[in-house]
Parts: sequence; structure tokens; C-alpha cells
Amino acid sequence: MVTRTPPRLLELAAKSLMKDEDLAIAALEYLPTELFPLLFMEALAGRCDKTLKAMVRAWPFARLPLGGLTQMPHQKALQAVLDGLDCLLARKVRPRRWKLRVLDLRNASRNFWSMWPGARVHECLLTGPVAEDSLRMKGPSGPLTVFVDLCLRERTLDECLANLIRWARRRRSLHLCCKKVTIFGMPIQNIKEVLNLVQLGCVLEVEVHFTWQLSTLGKFAPYLGRMSNVRRLVLSHIHKPSSSSEEKHIGRFTSQLLRLRHLRKLCMESPAFLEGCLGQMLRCLKSPLEALSITNCQLTESDLACLSQCPSISQLKELDLSGLSLACFSPKPLQVLLERVAATIQDLVLEYCGLLDTHLEAILPALSRCHQLQTFSVRGNHLSMALMERLLRHTAGLSHLSLELYPAPLESYSSQGIIHPGRFAQAQAELLGILKDLGLPRTIWLRTNPCLHCGSKIVYDSDPFVSC
Repeated sequence: MVTRTPPRLLELAAKSLMKDEDLAIAALEYLPTELFPLLFMEALAGRCDKTLKAMVRAWPFARLPLGGLTQMPHQKALQAVLDGLDCLLARKVRPRRWKLRVLDLRNASRNFWSMWPGARVHECLLTGPVAEDSLRMKGPSGPLTVFVDLCLRERTLDECLANLIRWARRRRSLHLCCKKVTIFGMPIQNIKEVLNLVQLGCVLEVEVHFTWQLSTLGKFAPYLGRMSNVRRLVLSHIHKPSSSSEEKHIGRFTSQLLRLRHLRKLCMESPAFLEGCLGQMLRCLKSPLEALSITNCQLTESDLACLSQCPSISQLKELDLSGLSLACFSPKPLQVLLERVAATIQDLVLEYCGLLDTHLEAILPALSRCHQLQTFSVRGNHLSMALMERLLRHTAGLSHLSLELYPAPLESYSSQGIIHPGRFAQAQAELLGILKDLGLPRTIWLRTNPCLHCGSKIVYDSDPFVSC
């Protein structure tokens, strides 16, 4: 038999009050502070927008976290909250109990509402981070701050965000703050209109997951430069049309990087404009990076040399150069690069770079000194069994290494480049023997390459080799 926990007295009081909405509103001036969150949740569950509007005007806490209200079907409730704030901000004299300083519309993990007795059903709807000392403050100071995560999709804003932007445009006595800006596709003019309303100094993360022309990046660059506290920047698929203004657009972007003195993570997926210009960009980085990802693009050997000498990589923990064509490059720049990051690197990914035995041979001494290394992947390259054995032996002393992804040795393929199942099985057995000979617990994965001749995407993935 299931025993249900009886409702708490505060919860019963909130339910009782909401039976008469006018009475609940009239009582707000005299209610105990602890009853406000429960009453708010009851008003939300009952879709009592009139009560929600009144409660905002009497809110006795510094923060009101309403991340769940940015999704359907709660847009009407959010509009009631904004209407309540409109009435409040229009007053010269604020209500006695009102202490609200932050309206938080972000979806976050910490839960303000679960701190209170009886908070159960609505926890998934009402979430938001709470500053350790901001639950009760003496009173509001300065303008109201509204936190929201901006996700700009397709051609127009979703209805909820559009309503919020229109509301913010009418209100000068508030700060619209956003810690993360994500762009999945929207005309640059619309993006600029939204960003003009945002306190750009609050932005900590920027992600662009959309195909932009280089000229669009140039138009976005001044806004990026004003995001002076950005710590993480992701740019995906920036195309480079042939034009006389190409250098101007690149200069606009790289010059704004000078302002990003807190940048720690830089990820660039398919940046077509970087070829021959990587050094120019790197010279504009003024802070040590923790993570750098430059993938699926063409670079010159001079670009790679500039990267290996860049002062900003001296503390690098994550490096991903997957999809760069390095087959025709001298191994020297890669060797110097790994020597520079050996003391700090934790995740090293060099997948599908066209690396040969000579490249890996050059970095083996430095690789064996990467004592912080946890992830190492060189799958998709062209390595022989002899080199694979040397690689496993050089990395045997890396005690933190927990994820290793390697290509099937060249001996696993026929002369036509087609995987041979029997040879692949033999290579697996030989590698397992090497691991057992080393005598250390270790797990590695092998992956074959798709067939270049028949176009088949079928690959062989080995089960992990586990040696104990």
C-alpha cells in the first residue's frame, strides 16, 4: 500500500487563498514571505494571471526565476508577469514589500522553488540560479535586470522571445542581459536589432551554427568586440567568396578579437577564410586559451608554424585539428606544437588529417611527456602496424589516458585500399598482444576508413581492447 505524504500547512494555506482570487490579491500586503513561492505556483497551475500580475508587484525577493515560462503553454503567464512589471516600473513610488531586482528567464539546473515546503509538482517549470546572498535584500537598487538565453533561429524570433524583445524595447529602465547567444540562422539585420537591446558586456558564450558569408561575419564583428567578457566563441561554416573586400572583412573580425581579453575557448568549424590568415588571427589573441578547435578547413604550412609559436597556446588543455589536410606538410610544425602544449594538454584530437608514420614518429617524444593527457584520437589517418606498436609503447606511461582511438593499421587493407576482414582480425590480435606485453590496464578502439573506391560508408569498429 502506498502512503501519501499529507500536504503541509503552508501548501494548504496557498490552496485555500487561491479559491478566492480577489482575496488572495488583497492579502499580498500581509502574507508571510514564505508563502509567496507556494502561492505563485498555485496561481500558475490555476492560470490565475490576475494574481500573477499582482504578485510581481509585491514580490519580496531579489530574484524571480521563471525559465519554464518561456515555453508553451505558459506564454500567457509570462505576459501577465511582464504586464505586472509594466505597472510597477511606471510608478515613481514602489510598493513597500517589493525587492525584485532580477527577472531570470533562463533554463538552469538550480531550483529556487524546491527550497520551499510543498514545492513538488511545478519544479520542472520554475527553475533558475539563485545568488547565495540574494534571496532577501533590503530593497531594489538600480534598474531591473532581465536574464535570458538568446537563441536566434531561422528568419524570425519565436513568439515568446519576440514579445520579450518588444517589451524590452519600450522599457529603458531595465537591463536585458544574456550570458549565452546562440545563432542558428537569421538575417544579420534582425540579429543586430536584437543585440542593440542587450547589455553585451554580460555575454560569456557565443555560438554561430549557420553558414555565413565572410561579409556577414564582418558585420557581426563590431557586436562581438563589445562582448568584452566572452569566454567561449564557436563559429561554424564561414564561407569566403572571391572578392576584393575579402581582406577588409577578415581585418574587421580579427581586430575585434583584440577586445576579447577573457577568451578561453575558441572553436572554428569549416572556417574557409583562415587559409593563409591564421597568423593574423592568432596575433590578435590577448589571453591564454584553454581549448582550441580548428577543424575541416585548409591551412598552409606557414599557418601551422604560426600556431606552434602562438603565445596563447602555452596553457592549452584541449586541441582539436580534425579534418585539416596535413599530409604534405613537414612534421616539424606539428612536433613543435605538441612540445609547446605537452605540460598542460588533456585532450588531443588529430582525426582525418592525412597523417603518415613520419608525422607520428616526429611527435612521439613530446607525446610521451603529455602526462595530463586523458583523450587521444588519431583515427582516420594512415599508420602502419610498426608505428602503432611504437605509439602504444610511448604512451604506456601516461597514467591519466583513458580514451584512445586509433585507425586500423595499413596492413589491414588490400592493395586497392579495401578493408580485409581477416587481416583486420590479425591486426587486432597483434595489438592486444602488445597491450598484454606492456602489462598495464588499458582500453583502445580501432576504426577503419570508408572505402574510397566503391563509395561505401561501411566501416569496421572494433570492440574496445581491454588489457588488465
